[in-house]
Amino acid sequence: MILSWRIDKPDSEEKPLKFKSFSRNKSNTQDITLIFVKFLTASAAFAEILESTNMSFIEVTVTASEEYAEILIAELGELGFDTFQDTENGFQAYIEEDRFEEEALQEVLERYRFAGEFPYQTKSIAKQNWNEEWEKNFEPLLISDKVSVRADFHEKPEGVAYDIVITPKMSFGTGHHETTTLMIENQLTLDHVGKRILDMGCGTGILAIMAEQLGARQVLAVDIEDWTVENARENAERNNCATLEVRLGDASVLTGEAPFELILANINRNVLLEDMPVYSQLLLPNGPLVLSGFYTQDLPLLQERAAELGLAFESSRTKNNWVSAIFRKNS
Repeated sequence: MILSWRIDKPDSEEKPLKFKSFSRNKSNTQDITLIFVKFLTASAAFAEILESTNMSFIEVTVTASEEYAEILIAELGELGFDTFQDTENGFQAYIEEDRFEEEALQEVLERYRFAGEFPYQTKSIAKQNWNEEWEKNFEPLLISDKVSVRADFHEKPEGVAYDIVITPKMSFGTGHHETTTLMIENQLTLDHVGKRILDMGCGTGILAIMAEQLGARQVLAVDIEDWTVENARENAERNNCATLEVRLGDASVLTGEAPFELILANINRNVLLEDMPVYSQLLLPNGPLVLSGFYTQDLPLLQERAAELGLAFESSRTKNNWVSAIFRKNS
């Protein structure tokens, strides 16, 4: 799943923006790519950004309620901030030092003064070997005592049925996020052997790689970001995948595709709602559709949409309010 969000701007002060309430087709939207990472923990995304730019960064720590933190993150994204991390009292935002304009930051915070004060602090982060820092903090992962997810500098663990080596770069999907873990847990309950499988919003390609290791005869992985497609291809090669194709695009690139026997989609609520008709059309009767990237409160919306499309709800798993659900196409 790539955290590339299209965000609806609030029509009034009484309608605070929500990340989970957007549409890719509304005219009143702006594209803002937000890469959410845990700074120096379990993600190479920030390391890759810093290593590639070879620059110092400014860290801005903002105190804000969860409701307005989301709004302010969207606004700062427009100022050039490209990496964000939640904190207990708000969030931290990062921007290349030579792009930082404190006056612009203050203007954004002043714009929402009606909601209260938003104290902030800034700190300069000198360039260093961020990949080395990431490697020191990245921990291998074991899912359901069966699936090892690790970086190539970790030793392969003994006694696991499946071993996946991932270098995430700027792509989402190391297994450390709840949605990826939940998707893999659901995959382990489904028969993949000899099946043609689709992975939408593939990120690092971790779910597609899992599908091949579970015995799929052919896997198509799709994502909207070119760097993600490149990363997924590298990870597929790293895991000796022989049947996995990675393609750039969205659901529109599936036009004319042959049917799939299992579809995986770990994206976000509104894209799932928009693309589910495509999934239903491409899914063979009795085939499972496994979804994630949404919260527990969103599940009824997905269930309602699925029922309209002839997809029966089968089961769901939750972790920290995130959900992965299995639907099955009616025979």
